[in-house]
Amino acid sequence: MSSFFRRKAAAVTFAALALSLAGGGIALAQPAAKAPQDAVQPAARATNSQPPVTAESARKAKAALKAGAATTLVATEAFTVVNANGTKARGTGTVIKYGVGQYEVQFSYTVSTGAYLATISRSESQFIPPPGEVSVAPRLNTPNAVFIQTRNSAGTPADLGFTLLTHTF
Repeated sequence: MSSFFRRKAAAVTFAALALSLAGGGIALAQPAAKAPQDAVQPAARATNSQPPVTAESARKAKAALKAGAATTLVATEAFTVVNANGTKARGTGTVIKYGVGQYEVQFSYTVSTGAYLATISRSESQFIPPPGEVSVAPRLNTPNAVFIQTRNSAGTPADLGFTLLTHTF
């Protein structure tokens, strides 16, 4: 009886090994599947791209960096509360409004290697903010600025107030 189980166990082991090798061989024999180019990196919609850096924005960014050059920062957190019209309600940084739902916040130090967090908000206390979405990214060619884009719940660019928190090292 024990030899019967030994033979059966050996047969099951060889069957599992054969299936594993066959499955691996089939996977290796198949040509590498190539995804369509647009599936790998979809083309950016015009509303998702940042506007070009203006000469005035670049000048202000350089001046802010020069003003903060004497400061040695180990780590810092900064917040900025911005109204829907692009004016700064409180906090640090300089706000520039480019278009509907497009904002830039500049600081006097480099933030490009830090972390950013933004949320839809209102500057007035005790008010619930409107529904919407906010995106934040490093500003193109401006190491001391962050780009923020706000949208309504349908995904259409909209002027919405927000709070930005930056943490830099």
